[in-house]
Formats: sequence, C-alpha cells, structure tokens
Amino acid sequence: MGDWGRAEYLARQGIRDRRVLAAIANLSRADFVPEGERDAAYQDAPLPIGHGQTISQPYVVALMTEALELRGGERVLEIGTGSGYQTAVLALMAREVYTVEIVRELARPARRLLHRLGFTNVFFREGDGSLGWPEAAPFDAIIATAAPEEIPRELLRQLRPGGRMVIPVGATHEAQELLRLRRGQPGMLPRVDRLLPVRFVPMTGQASVPT
Repeated sequence: MGDWGRAEYLARQGIRDRRVLAAIANLSRADFVPEGERDAAYQDAPLPIGHGQTISQPYVVALMTEALELRGGERVLEIGTGSGYQTAVLALMAREVYTVEIVRELARPARRLLHRLGFTNVFFREGDGSLGWPEAAPFDAIIATAAPEEIPRELLRQLRPGGRMVIPVGATHEAQELLRLRRGQPGMLPRVDRLLPVRFVPMTGQASVPT
C-alpha cells in the first residue's frame, strides 16, 4: 500500500480531516524508518526505530493529529521527535513546529532528514521534553508521543487558553489512555476527552512522573 493508498485506508477507518489525509499522502513513511524496516513501512503498525523507541502506527498518527484541530496558523509543540514522521505531518499542517527529543541518537538524524526534505518551519531541541519549551510558549497545540504517568503540569502551563493537548497517559502499557485536553481560561480546569486505549513508550524526564 503506497502513501496515497494509506490515506484512503485511513479515511475508511474514520479519519475525516482532509488536511491530515493530504499530509499523510504526501509523505513517505519509509523515509522515517530504519532500512531494515522499510518493507514493513506500509503496514498500519508501529515499528521499532532503535534505542527502545517506536514510530507510531499511521492510524494513531492521523487520529492524534486530527484531534489537535489544526487549521494552518498554529504554533505546535511536539514532545518526542522520534524519527521525525509525526513532526513532518505537523509541519505540513501548522505554521511552526517546536519539537523536543531526549534521545540524542534519534534527534540528530531526524533533524538532518527533515532539513533534507525541505522543512523550514521546524525548530529542534535535544533535551527533556517533559519540561516543554517555555521560552517559545504559549503554544496553540501540544502533542506527546510518549506516555507520562500523569499529565505534566509544565506542559499544560505552556498551552494557551483554548489550546489543545493530545497525550497518552498511564503508568503501564496496559493502562494507557489517549487524552485530549482543551485548556480553559486561567483558573478553570481543562476539558478532557478520552479518545482510545493506546500503548506508547514511557515518557522520560524530570516532569514525567508524579511528584
């Protein structure tokens, strides 16, 4: 199944945002996986990318992106660059993407790849993504591709009122749930939508576990 075929498949699975489907169709997932995994790149399944990390299955990438409700003018924070695939999808849909990766061995190849593919609206940082990118805040949307035990308060603080955060949360693979939080006005609790059970690698970093 090619990438246009994948977009058609995702539409049949319930993805409705045409901009998400177009972004998926215009990227080759095979570019973002290790050479030994490229024959499997067109499967709707997560794949290992080394260093204990994975690239999410295309359906989950599309669902998480759709849940951000991007219209094109947003500034987005991504926690967990990984191989850069989710980053590239976001960069095709938003004005600016700020992406943070704690694993240096993944961050640097992803940065080189995205530059080679011509993305000029992506800003990179190597470090603790659980702390976000406070100097660039507030963000219109935040997405996390690793699961903390609880929602890091620092990330929520960096979301503007009305902004959306999509994040998997849970202490174990068996107990993780994908959430969308919509931040209200200061002093108000965020609205939380529960999207589906998921399995993500754990988020590491200073703010990723309860204190």
